[in-house]
Amino acid sequence: MICNFSNVAFYAFGLPIHWYSLAYIFGIVIALKLSVFFSRKLETKIATHLFDDFVSAAIVGIILGGRLGHVFFYDFDYYIRFPTEILKIWKGGMSFYGGFIGVIGVTYIFCKKHNIAFLKFIDLWSVSVPVGLFLGRIANFINAELLGKESHVPWNVVFRDGIHRHPSQLYEAFLEGLLLFLIMLISFHNKCHKHSGRLSGIFCVGYGSGRFLAEFFRKADSRFSSELLYYSGLNLNQYLSIVMILLGIVLIARSRKL
Repeated sequence: MICNFSNVAFYAFGLPIHWYSLAYIFGIVIALKLSVFFSRKLETKIATHLFDDFVSAAIVGIILGGRLGHVFFYDFDYYIRFPTEILKIWKGGMSFYGGFIGVIGVTYIFCKKHNIAFLKFIDLWSVSVPVGLFLGRIANFINAELLGKESHVPWNVVFRDGIHRHPSQLYEAFLEGLLLFLIMLISFHNKCHKHSGRLSGIFCVGYGSGRFLAEFFRKADSRFSSELLYYSGLNLNQYLSIVMILLGIVLIARSRKL
């Protein structure tokens, strides 16, 4: 399959609207609507307007954390030479783990301010977040970024560099998006939301596991990551995934004591 997509979805009043931007917009809106829906199933209700108020804080955490994570984890040398490129997020280049840290930080502050149980609030959002991750990976595929390793499997894809590759972005869209969303729905249906932190733990284990597996088919996305891969057999994202899995295990174990 030859992939030569434009990263611009359409133009509005002469301005380009990028697929990456649409992925974030629709991901956040859908996650908001789903979180409000799931909140109605809770014994302790959370006012609907608080979800709307939280969106602004979440966007700051996602963009600031995601972008800075990408800058510092993956391409620091480049952005030091061209610092204005940091602002061009429509070109892609967002770190999930950076965004994760950013969102956790702003969520904690938001929950303290509004006297909301932090883990309960995070649990709700963890069910719907995979939808946004799915859309983000599809945008990565369209943008021809986060490329897969060279491969001649029957479903290989060819981007502008002419090399046959694993469609690793689509692997991640399935593992971190569709499959994880299904797991989270089943977990919610099985009353895991009654145990604070359990849904968040399941999300962390599920995402970390899916990302760890998908990374075997994806090119290392920084020199440091390539060096780690060469010397240890695992790249930077896989080590971060292990940390994510361990965090999830701790949250699940903790939830059993509550």
